[in-house]
Amino acid sequence: MGVDVQQKMEERSAKTIAALKENLNTVRAGRANPALLDKVTVEYYGSPAPLKNISNITAPDPRNLLITPFDPKSLHDIEKAVNMANLGINPSNDGRVIRLAIPPVTEERRKELTKVIHKYGEEAKVAIRNERRDANDELKRQEKAGELTEDDLEEELEAVQKKADKKIKEIDDIVAEKEKEIMEV
Repeated sequence: MGVDVQQKMEERSAKTIAALKENLNTVRAGRANPALLDKVTVEYYGSPAPLKNISNITAPDPRNLLITPFDPKSLHDIEKAVNMANLGINPSNDGRVIRLAIPPVTEERRKELTKVIHKYGEEAKVAIRNERRDANDELKRQEKAGELTEDDLEEELEAVQKKADKKIKEIDDIVAEKEKEIMEV
């Protein structure tokens, strides 16, 4: 019975860590990264579409992003969407592609970004702790219902705690890596 609880916790933890990585990808580290535009949606023929679905986004060098629309008629809509996304980057449109010059990040901005990264990390840790609590509650319920013995309950609770500790360490490592990326000049 406890294995099901651990399996659910593992799946939910993996989703939490994937969401953390996705959030961290949207934090601009001064390097051109196509993931920076992942949350940008474009009004395309009357309906919102993710930018990455209607264009090719590349980083030809560490300071520039290049957006090449599949449909050249959508160029102005894409430019408008990038401006509306409030990324702090002004697009330049040459009639065929949109170029985004990624400005270098100031020291002050780096410190602000570090705070944002730590906030995302803390949110992920809280989610892991909530998953641990839910798993523990389910195990205790199973023990009350007679599905687990007291000894099994102790083993399961310990296993859940170890999984939670491992995931929190993984989150710390991911956040530290992103912080290192941001702080390097």
